[in-house]
This record gives sequence, structure tokens and C-alpha cells, in this order.
Amino acid sequence: MICPFCSHEDTRVVDSRLTRDGLQIRRRRQCESCGSRFNTFEAPELKAPRVIKTDGGRQAFSETKLRDGMMRALEKRPVETRKVEHAIRSLLREISSVEDSEIPSALIGEWVMRELAKLDQVAYVRFASVYKRFEDVQAFRDVIERLEREPPVDDEERQGSLLGSTAKRNGRSEQ
Repeated sequence: MICPFCSHEDTRVVDSRLTRDGLQIRRRRQCESCGSRFNTFEAPELKAPRVIKTDGGRQAFSETKLRDGMMRALEKRPVETRKVEHAIRSLLREISSVEDSEIPSALIGEWVMRELAKLDQVAYVRFASVYKRFEDVQAFRDVIERLEREPPVDDEERQGSLLGSTAKRNGRSEQ
């Protein structure tokens, strides 16, 4: 491992531990030249199918693109990093379990929207607006009406519900 501080090629592992979620190994390393210490993380590489884009093109699945899309939708939303990581791991397991060698991007998009709906309604609408390419206000209205009919199982108060409380949707005021 090359030292990120001095670019020396010899570093040694000082300590190795599982991360809290047990899915990675954290290695504490020390450079033999400058003595600086740094962490590296080791995780298993999952087999993922190629992605069939909407235009018919094919490309390798990218965990980075999946993560970036979810993080853009969740930007400035009160969702714990731990829950986001859990959702991403769940998606990665689902994608890697596909037995076909190729998977439509539309299917991945639907899975991402499902996970975002569990995490945060605003993030779900943000992602859906880009993913489904809403062209008018009615498309937004349709998504919000569907969310009203099927509220997420997560704590609405924690995320500052986009739609108001269940009691308000049912025409009752809360005390």
C-alpha cells in the first residue's frame, strides 16, 4: 500500500478490525518511511450484472453511480448515514443476486425508489422527478397522491413528513 502522505511504497498493518456492521475490515497502517498512520478498508467485491440503459446501450454496473444518485436525493435531509448505508447494501445484495448477466436500468431505478421511499419521502420525490423525467406539475401530484395512499413504515415525525401527519390526511386535527 502506498503512503498517501509521502508516496513511499512500504507500509505495514498495525491493527485490523471488523467495522461495526461486520461487512468491511478496517486496517490501520503505518508508513515505514515517514511514520504517518492512515486507515484502509477492505470489502468483498460483489458480482454485478451489466446494466441495460434505456437507449439500449450496455455498461458495467457502478456502485459509485448508485451511491451518488441516492446521496443527491438525500442531500440536506435528516436521514442517518447508518440507514443510508443499510439501504445501499440492501440494493447491492439485490443487484448481485440477479442471475442474469444483464439487468435493465429501469429495474434498478425502481429498486432505488423503493429504498428511498422507506428512508425519506422528499428524497423519494426528488429521485423520482429526475428518474421518471416529470414534465408537468400533474406528474408530481400523482406521485404525492400515491405516497398519501401508501405512507412509509418509517417514523414520519423524524423526517418531517412531506404530506403532513396521518391524522391531518384523514381530516382530523392532532392535539
